[in-house]
Amino acid sequence: MADHTVRSFDEALERLRDTLLRLGGIAEKALTEAIAALAKRDADMAAHIVQRDAELDGLCRLAEDQAVKLLALRQPMASDLRLVVGAIRMALDLERVGDYAANIAKRTIVLAQLPPAISVGPIQRMSRIVQEMLKDTLDAFAAHDVEKAQSVWERDEQVDEAYNAVFRSLLTYMMEDPRNITPCAHLLFIAKNVERIGDHATNLAETIRFIELGEEMLKDRPKRDDSPFAIVEPPAGV
Repeated sequence: MADHTVRSFDEALERLRDTLLRLGGIAEKALTEAIAALAKRDADMAAHIVQRDAELDGLCRLAEDQAVKLLALRQPMASDLRLVVGAIRMALDLERVGDYAANIAKRTIVLAQLPPAISVGPIQRMSRIVQEMLKDTLDAFAAHDVEKAQSVWERDEQVDEAYNAVFRSLLTYMMEDPRNITPCAHLLFIAKNVERIGDHATNLAETIRFIELGEEMLKDRPKRDDSPFAIVEPPAGV
């Protein structure tokens, strides 16, 4: 980012970037802790994540207010304008990441009251991919690193493939034993929340490219979510 004649303009842009990085850090932590609470069946930890969602909402509003003030008072152009517009997009994506993490935590509170019947290992493995994507988008934004953002964008397909595997596995458990339906239904929603966070990480990667280069991605986003068309054969004897 080039220096401007008016020092306060540079400072306002830097404050906006800092707000986005704070927002991203809290969203990243919320996802990590939500999955940890799920694995530990820790309802208290999950409840704390839900309560902290208001902090994310407040930071999102702060980022939007900072961006609007820059537009109104500074009339930025070129790369500065892309940063301000991109910041609004990023704030909304990060706020949604926090919402999905809170949703995971809410489902975890319910699951903690049920017998531990189904392994959450596949969801944990899927989540690790998404957590790494989210971390890398924030690192890419902080370092103006378009190549790292591109690598995140290309990993969206891995998340879809992991989600498809989880989806089929949970459907099979439900068909094997009706007592599995309730916990598996909650786990299906959790897996979908994780998959959606991966989509938002990919959105962030696209926005970073726009901010740095003024370009959209050069090809369509890779997608492998075929769960709407999944056909699961019933187990033998069912």
